[in-house]
Amino acid sequence: MTNLPQARMLLSHNFDISEDVLPALSREEFAQLFIDGLQDFAKCRLVNNPHWIVEVLFDRDKYSAAQMGQYCANTLAKIRSNQIKNGDKKPHILILGGIKKTPGMSSYPDYLQTGEWGVDIVETRDGDSFLAALGWEKMIVGKPEESIFKVELKQ
Repeated sequence: MTNLPQARMLLSHNFDISEDVLPALSREEFAQLFIDGLQDFAKCRLVNNPHWIVEVLFDRDKYSAAQMGQYCANTLAKIRSNQIKNGDKKPHILILGGIKKTPGMSSYPDYLQTGEWGVDIVETRDGDSFLAALGWEKMIVGKPEESIFKVELKQ
């Protein structure tokens, strides 16, 4: 990275909905959604990693991580609203972000590094149940407010 005021987040996708309601996205489709949808705010690319799918680089002087999370939620919702099958209810979208505090698993550029944002993009029928099953409240206890964020879109 350069000395620009650039922040980095890596996005993963947790698809917790039946394909009878909403089609699953390939890694490439998921990445393209953000490459196109965030182009006014960030630079995105598909990454080669078993967990992370999209790298998002943005100007930390212009946008907070939570703001970028909101842009991610809006981008996903806009595209997915046209893909709902059988007139079903739109999914609950959760954007769950946290700064990596431990050393990275690899120095390879497509892995999350210390000080970068790991962000789980979740599509689910019931966000409250998903968060409870994940143990979100226990996960965030004692963490500084500036090191985590949660964006919810209930549609």
